[in-house]
Amino acid sequence: MAVTMAEITKLRHLTSAGLMDCKKALAETNGDIEAAVEILRKKGQAVAAKREDRVAAEGCVLAKNEGNFAAVVALQCETDFVAKNAGFVELTQKLLDLAVANRCKSLDELKAVTVDGRTVADLVVEEGGKTGEKTELGAYEYIEAPSTTSYNHLGNKLATIVGFNIEGVDYQVGRDVAMQVASMNPVAVDRNSVAQSVIDGELSVAIEKTKEEQVKKAVEAAIRKAGYNPNHFDSEAHIESNLSKGWFTQEDADKVRAIIKETSEAKAANLPEQMIQNIAQGRLNKFFKENCLMEQEFIKDGNLTIGKYLEESAKGLAVVAFKRVNLNED
Repeated sequence: MAVTMAEITKLRHLTSAGLMDCKKALAETNGDIEAAVEILRKKGQAVAAKREDRVAAEGCVLAKNEGNFAAVVALQCETDFVAKNAGFVELTQKLLDLAVANRCKSLDELKAVTVDGRTVADLVVEEGGKTGEKTELGAYEYIEAPSTTSYNHLGNKLATIVGFNIEGVDYQVGRDVAMQVASMNPVAVDRNSVAQSVIDGELSVAIEKTKEEQVKKAVEAAIRKAGYNPNHFDSEAHIESNLSKGWFTQEDADKVRAIIKETSEAKAANLPEQMIQNIAQGRLNKFFKENCLMEQEFIKDGNLTIGKYLEESAKGLAVVAFKRVNLNED
């Protein structure tokens, strides 16, 4: 039977598939709209299956907040060309709206949400059928808190959401903090929220770095005392290079090597433990100030931390949670 333009238009409205794809599906099903929809869905599934080995590294990331709930959705694809397509961005926004409206608390919950007889998972597969690229829901994050805010960075590759401990947070204050999260990429709300494994790792690195610095200072002092420039002997490669340039003799090089070995061993064996711990703890505190949101320097006013900025806005105001999704490398 002949396929009418009205039928094609209706199918396109239901599926957003291409004109010729709709025409072929309707011809194959003798004008059965529901059967044609299923064919187009299967086509999308086939495209997704064929591209299982492909990497969906591009995409669109959007965030939204509504009252005490906020969410971030990342719909991913293979190319930036597709990611910037208006239809792709619209679908991402649609999925985000569904997530917020249904208060979804996991990616699986979002995928199972039904709209117009189709699940979100179906919509994603169908989008892959239309674009010809591997398409998948990547990250999904949400926050529930007395107040929430969201921020979408220009380009739709980075978005953040933030939750606060009291209701009625000023819009600009919330936006400022969400932008801070986007810009400074904190690892935790405050130092009490940092995982112990991270603290242990940072402290271990700080201790080793401090020990290395103390040994290096002792070695440099010993080399100077012997009448040589420490900068000429700061590595074996440097020693060989400077030796070849005639800056000192082989005898000098061997003498300084011996000084380095003896001084390093002696200093390493007699490092003051309490001093090392104090310096390392100072480094750990610096890590907290740079990486914990409430202690970070406010990007819009270096005289304030985020904690102080919030306190000035409303007494007792604090961040309780934040999420950050970025498709680009930080």
